[in-house]
Amino acid sequence: MPQPKTGQGVIIGANVQFGKDVVVWNYVVIGDNTKIGDGTCIGSFCDIGKNVTIGKNCNIQAHVTISNECVLGDHVFIAPNSSLLNDKYPKSSLLTAPVVKDHAKIGGGVTVLPSVTVGERSVVGGGSVVTRSVPAGKVFMGVPAKEVMSIEEYEAKREEFIKAKKRKGEGRP
Repeated sequence: MPQPKTGQGVIIGANVQFGKDVVVWNYVVIGDNTKIGDGTCIGSFCDIGKNVTIGKNCNIQAHVTISNECVLGDHVFIAPNSSLLNDKYPKSSLLTAPVVKDHAKIGGGVTVLPSVTVGERSVVGGGSVVTRSVPAGKVFMGVPAKEVMSIEEYEAKREEFIKAKKRKGEGRP
């Protein structure tokens, strides 16, 4: 089984399975029986619970909490300071962890509540609280998060934003 590239202070539980080319930055805790797919990168100061499944080529940025039993698909992006919660009535013995489908993007400071599915190719805007499932290909934001546009509208706005920044000479070279 491949071993990840790790930074300082990483704690890895029992029976954790890593795919190829996984990177785990500093001060990360990974719980028992977790599976992390090929090419995934986990930022510093993350807390990943037990029995978590993270797909291939995911980008989990710093200070993210992924609670026990959460499932993330392939190519998932989670921005800093976000939390995926698993216990609707703490502290109970019935965990109902969220599921994040392939190619979903979760913005910074987002809280995803238990029993929620974040659909394939969907986006959750930064600072949102996701209280109900997000359909595939939709953009949700707010508190509580509500649909604001389709993924096609989002991509068009994203492209226009990038073009405008390039015209002004802003952004990275």
